[in-house]
Amino acid sequence: MQLSFGSGAVWGERTDVVGSGIGPRQFGVLQDIQIDFDWSEKELYGQLQFPVAIARGQGKITGKAKFAQILGLLYSDIFFGVTPATGQFAVSQLEAGMVPATTPYTVIAANAANYNDDLGVSYAGSGKRFNRVTTPSAAGQYSVNFATGLYTFSSADASAAVLISYTYNIATSGNKLTLSNQPMGVTPTFKATFYSAYNGSGTALRLNACTANKLSLPTKLDNWTINELDFTAFADASGTIGYLSTVE
Repeated sequence: MQLSFGSGAVWGERTDVVGSGIGPRQFGVLQDIQIDFDWSEKELYGQLQFPVAIARGQGKITGKAKFAQILGLLYSDIFFGVTPATGQFAVSQLEAGMVPATTPYTVIAANAANYNDDLGVSYAGSGKRFNRVTTPSAAGQYSVNFATGLYTFSSADASAAVLISYTYNIATSGNKLTLSNQPMGVTPTFKATFYSAYNGSGTALRLNACTANKLSLPTKLDNWTINELDFTAFADASGTIGYLSTVE
């Protein structure tokens, strides 16, 4: 008797393009996966209440995987079908700063050399938000130089403790995907391999051609972010759906 326990493991490998850098991607920290084989049924009736024959009509294979690993290469290969670039679009949230007591009333962002965009300023004590203006002239106002990451405040906020949020670029680590508005019909495909085992014996399923149709990135207070990816399988160019392997 063969048993299976736990969430198992899942790998996806892009198949609509060839080349280096598109190897198998494992769905990390897998929570669960569900694969459904579903057919429509066509009943043949005569004069009696129940059908005299039933035949399968159209079939469909769908799946849903939940996993906790944030992996840019998995997103790029399996879902978006784009080539990632090295680098990160990073966020500095509530970075502490102090407006000088004397002119110039400026604060330079810690990542000013790679500054990208402003996300606002607030007072460190009250949390009250500042208003961004061209030239600060009253308390609660600021301006920012987007080329240098330099924040300028009014003299009315001299010695004020502030919290600054902004985005910046990291050029040498991570992966960054540029999400473009592609033409309809562009559909990345991948082959998916599933494996679940218990006490050394396992069940393996290979689906040769799949396409992902939904990606969810839900966050929760006091809990992990569990990605959810939905996909559909279909026949490959040879007409093969895939393989199902069991011990018995």
